Amino acid sequence: MVEPDPAVADDAPSEDKLTPYDEERLCLYLRLLDAEADGAHWREVARIVLNRDPAADTERARRCWSSHLKRAQWVAATRYAELFAGTNRSNGL
Repeated sequence: MVEPDPAVADDAPSEDKLTPYDEERLCLYLRLLDAEADGAHWREVARIVLNRDPAADTERARRCWSSHLKRAQWVAATRYAELFAGTNRSNGL
């Protein structure tokens, strides 16, 4: 079962494969990509999506936002097919 609001590490994974961390945070990655497409300011995204307080620790919040956005972009660009491979097989598609 997917946790609705999983904890967010300061840094996203950097492996060249999908990790359990990634899979548990796919909704978070989509929210980051949507916010980026909408032109949302990184501080607002860090506060709302990542639960970081940019006023209390600007560098930590920005690093968290940046690494997770970069990971979300990587997943969307290179690994999206892996995400749906299991779904298609289980549905007989």
